[in-house]
Amino acid sequence: MSRPPDSGSGEGKEARRRLPPRSPEVRKTGSGENPKEGAAPDSPSTDNQLSGLLDGLSLPEQFLAAGAVQADGTEASSMPVNVAGSGEVRLTAPPQEQIGQTTPTLEAQTRSVQSPPPPPGAPMITQLSPMFPGATPFLARFLPTVTPSHTGIQTGFCNLHDFLRFLHDQNWYGFLHAGLGEQAAYVLVYEGRTVAAAGLSSTGEQALGELLHLYDQGAPLSAYPLDKHLAHILSGVGSRAWKFNLTDDFTGLHSRPGEAVFYDQGQVVATLPAGLSYEGAFPAPLRPQTLILPRSLAGWAHHGYVATLRGRDAVNAITTAHQSFRSRYGAEGLTFQKALIDGLTPAEFALRRDVALHDLEALLKELISAGYLKDD
Repeated sequence: MSRPPDSGSGEGKEARRRLPPRSPEVRKTGSGENPKEGAAPDSPSTDNQLSGLLDGLSLPEQFLAAGAVQADGTEASSMPVNVAGSGEVRLTAPPQEQIGQTTPTLEAQTRSVQSPPPPPGAPMITQLSPMFPGATPFLARFLPTVTPSHTGIQTGFCNLHDFLRFLHDQNWYGFLHAGLGEQAAYVLVYEGRTVAAAGLSSTGEQALGELLHLYDQGAPLSAYPLDKHLAHILSGVGSRAWKFNLTDDFTGLHSRPGEAVFYDQGQVVATLPAGLSYEGAFPAPLRPQTLILPRSLAGWAHHGYVATLRGRDAVNAITTAHQSFRSRYGAEGLTFQKALIDGLTPAEFALRRDVALHDLEALLKELISAGYLKDD
């Protein structure tokens, strides 16, 4: 029978399997001591192999100066040992350069927490300044400062309708301003068409008429070009702001106290340090509509006209008068003639077809003088 292990002596199968502990030793330079003295007689052979490998390794001077650990069967330490004297062992932190690392500078740490640069292709936000700071009309206070393309135009130099026709032919984008004393009027032009206007006490068609009135009274007129996207955004500015509802495709102007934000297809493209006393939005129409002069200034546009017998033959495709009319006035003239026969006024036709009213005025006069139309 086998004898049970003696618990007091630590013998037995489990005890016999344990390796004897290794006694840590440190070689002192120049002491002449044997590094293997006192080591366990049955130390693993791998310790001798490791020692042999390290014996032929040339360490940098800074390691030797710091008191590097010798290969002697003790467990390796990540910190070098500095032997100060007999029986005294002091551990010192390794210099960063000895382990291939450098301490990051404050500048590098600051850069690591900075916000990343904007991604390529991100829209640029333009900081605009108001052209008319402190202006009362909504449209006027949101107009940006730009260099005029035409300035000082007066009635003795140019007929205003001729100038508007010139802008229409140029497919021009911008705004017009005329002022006389305390009176002033502002008109936004989109694709050469007047699409928004504001005066001190009016908006829309009435404000456009106010501009014409001031010009006829001798007020100098100036024209300021705009980027077409900004002109489109401003085309929605009227007499009131709506509750702001930002969507992915919102185009228009959002105003709050002290600031106006220009949106194009849901993206902020510009800001302006001017606003309203409350928060609101001016959504831009998909296609800005042409303003029509009021009856007081363009009564002819609000009258009805009837076609003469010749005028009715002109819209009949089987008559010779039709071919003659079409060759002279084109498809647009033929469409206008048919609309008037159907009972539309020139102002209504201009709104439906989105054409400039001053262009229709010249065509209407010619159709009347040629005997195709007469006043109702």
